[in-house]
Amino acid sequence: MNIENEFKLVVDSKSVNESFCRMVVSAFSGPLDPTIEELTDLKTAVSEAVTNCIVHAYVDSCGKIYITGQILDGNIIRIKIKDTGLGIENIKKAMTPLYTTGSSDRAGLGFTVMQSFCDRVRVSSSVGKGTTVTLTKKINGRTKW
Repeated sequence: MNIENEFKLVVDSKSVNESFCRMVVSAFSGPLDPTIEELTDLKTAVSEAVTNCIVHAYVDSCGKIYITGQILDGNIIRIKIKDTGLGIENIKKAMTPLYTTGSSDRAGLGFTVMQSFCDRVRVSSSVGKGTTVTLTKKINGRTKW
């Protein structure tokens, strides 16, 4: 697949940056003319991935979140959210609905939400080195009149 456009972004793992990352991805996807539903799905998936970095990767500390976005042939958008935090010991278990390593106020649905709103979610992680979540979604766009 050919890359038609791409961006790179680095932010601190602070809650205030979650909405900023969501808006960057929203603006980046604009040329694909996504429907409101497609845009909402993408923004929600990105929010979940970034929130995982903030809450789980850098517990009691602040680190960096690295986000890259690509628009590929065929109106496909691919977003990678990477941290260099704690990592995930058991990815399969972490992706189980309702499982969380966070406090009792965490629902444990982050990966489930990402999977329901994207065509593909890939997670790679190494304990002590960090995690990368890759979200891929085909944007069908608005019906042209």
